[in-house]
Amino acid sequence: MQQALYIVIGALIVLVLGLFIFSFYLPSLVKVERSLLIKAPPDRIFPQVNALRNWPLWSPWHGYDPQMKMAYHTKDTGAGAGYSWESRHRNVGKGSLLITESRMNEYIASEMNFTQQGTAKGYFRFDTVTDGTRVTWGMEADMGQNPLRKLMGKMMDKWVGGDFEKGLHNLKRLTEATA
Repeated sequence: MQQALYIVIGALIVLVLGLFIFSFYLPSLVKVERSLLIKAPPDRIFPQVNALRNWPLWSPWHGYDPQMKMAYHTKDTGAGAGYSWESRHRNVGKGSLLITESRMNEYIASEMNFTQQGTAKGYFRFDTVTDGTRVTWGMEADMGQNPLRKLMGKMMDKWVGGDFEKGLHNLKRLTEATA
């Protein structure tokens, strides 16, 4: 019995050390990006993202918790616009978003503060293509050197990528329907 306990403890120590060593080889910068072709011009899609009060119409996180508490900054469109949110839903949590750059019908950059999880840089690109607009939604986050955060960063594409895809499809439905 005692020998089995030592084997289990030894295996756990080896596992923890292995994960710790593995994390040293993981990058600290995490990038998640999704793109979708929307059959609409950029000037129909861009305002849905640039005006933060439009986000509940397409954002996947607003869909998870329509009751989330929102507090918009005085400015809610373009560079300098922002809002904070608070939700009891585990996929939403609480935090804030600030648009840091806005180039009409081309590009939007933002800074997202996820309170306990830290900050991330978000962006949207609107590229005119033959059949409409290729919209790219992306995010970059520095996970630092903490081994657990770096391991968490390895899962970020799986966790956030699906939400980006859902949001882009919602944006597609919204903007193609008004064509």
